[in-house]
Amino acid sequence: MSQTQQNNPLHGVTLEKMVTQLQAHYGWQELSWLININCFKTDPSVKSSLKFLRRTPWARKKVEALYLETFLS
Repeated sequence: MSQTQQNNPLHGVTLEKMVTQLQAHYGWQELSWLININCFKTDPSVKSSLKFLRRTPWARKKVEALYLETFLS
């Protein structure tokens, strides 16, 4: 069963870790320019971002793609 995740670069990386590292790297303002979603623009916080991203698959995919591009390429 451990081999099913062997080629998944996001295996073991939580959404909270992704948002926290992206925010530390870019800051909320630049992050909101890179991914145009309100949770990064209006009163941004990790908690509010996680709540939104967990309910919105298309936005989560954008965050995952930016994380991969930024830290794993």
